[in-house]
Amino acid sequence: MLIHRRNFLLGGLGLPLLARKQHIAPRPNIVLIVADGLGSWMLGCEGNKEIRTPNIDQLAQAGTRFKSHVVCTPSSSPGLATLLTGRVPRQHGIQDFLTGEPIENPPQGQAAASPSFRNEILLSDILSGLGYQCAFVGEWDLGDDRTPQHGFRFWYTIAGAAVYQDPQMNWNGQSVAEKGYLTDLLTAKAGVFLDQQTAGKPFFLTVRYLNPHPPYDGHPPRYYEMYAKTSFDTVAWEPAAANALRGKEYFQDPVGNLRKAAAAITEFDNQIPPLLLNLSRRGLRENTIFIVTSSHGQLLGRHGLWTGGLASNPINMYDEVMLAPMIWQWLGSVPAESVRPEVISAYDFVPTICGLLEAPPPDRHLCGSSYHLPLTGKPLPKKSPWRNLVYGNYRNTEMARDERFKLVLRNAGSGPNEFYNLADDPREKVNEYENAKFLIDRDQMRRAIETWRAATGA
Repeated sequence: MLIHRRNFLLGGLGLPLLARKQHIAPRPNIVLIVADGLGSWMLGCEGNKEIRTPNIDQLAQAGTRFKSHVVCTPSSSPGLATLLTGRVPRQHGIQDFLTGEPIENPPQGQAAASPSFRNEILLSDILSGLGYQCAFVGEWDLGDDRTPQHGFRFWYTIAGAAVYQDPQMNWNGQSVAEKGYLTDLLTAKAGVFLDQQTAGKPFFLTVRYLNPHPPYDGHPPRYYEMYAKTSFDTVAWEPAAANALRGKEYFQDPVGNLRKAAAAITEFDNQIPPLLLNLSRRGLRENTIFIVTSSHGQLLGRHGLWTGGLASNPINMYDEVMLAPMIWQWLGSVPAESVRPEVISAYDFVPTICGLLEAPPPDRHLCGSSYHLPLTGKPLPKKSPWRNLVYGNYRNTEMARDERFKLVLRNAGSGPNEFYNLADDPREKVNEYENAKFLIDRDQMRRAIETWRAATGA
């Protein structure tokens, strides 16, 4: 907490000496790193033994990692929108490629944003109102990415097709044809913004990388060479499933494409050190919250599927696509070597930042809660324990998940539906929806989804 409420009130009751001694800490800077398609299961700190993520692993060791951070939507655009607004797709109106066409034939192109998305309140709007300098660098993916918006004054986004070499970019409203590797260009431009910052003036920097999202071509050769002989025996990929949809072409050479995907992940991991070094060089590290997360995960062959929620028909909500990293480092304020057990959601992120800054969250029917107390190692009030049930929503598919069970409902419950006993079946191999042993738990979750659906209606 930045200012204790009791001290604030005492200062207002005629205690000038105490008021003079009261030290008001500067608001922390915030650097938010967002990958596109990085699932928790891909990280070394989560037990992956073949994909190399040493820098993220070290960041987690020096900070706090939430082992059960669940995205609301297993897809790029709506996943990012929920992270930045605290609202779910049926509220914020972002659905990638959602034009009413059948899921089997998704149109190509950029994300379709509803006309009302510019009226949404993003975290950047909140922070800019608190005096933060806000910058967005990378894959906007939320419609109309040409000009700065939502409180972002520093703006460098991908224009047109997403490619890793020689991309076309938007630079503060101007189209620029760049030369070089996209990922390095984004880190360099983030460095330009950081070089403009000074201590005592808070800033919020979001860097949204395309890695490890396809295409798999265009990454530096040394990363492909790093995995040239890796067999990926522990990934447990399976042949293409009968309902495989997006990305099924990667099963023509699954190991070869796993090598390329791993190269993209490790290249993303390699962007962490230069950003931290820049902060340290400018004396900004101690008062900067540094966060690594992803808009969703990918399967990369697990369950016979490859990409995210749209890797299958019907939409899937397997943990590989729903569990994304949520790693925080804030020296002296967030405990090191901490692994939190709470089940949290991407829609909790905006309330959590507001909780840390003692700023009221926007009055936008947010369904999330602030986890800033467990994040900073403080106990929750005894009468307000953490709720471990979170929800997912994507088109006709809804999910409820806690640490024991997962329920997936489709078409408002008319099916096809799934229920998994995660405690005994963490890889979600056996659908227990019709198992009488779990009917009470299943129906409780179903009623919870119905209540959540009504509460988050557009």
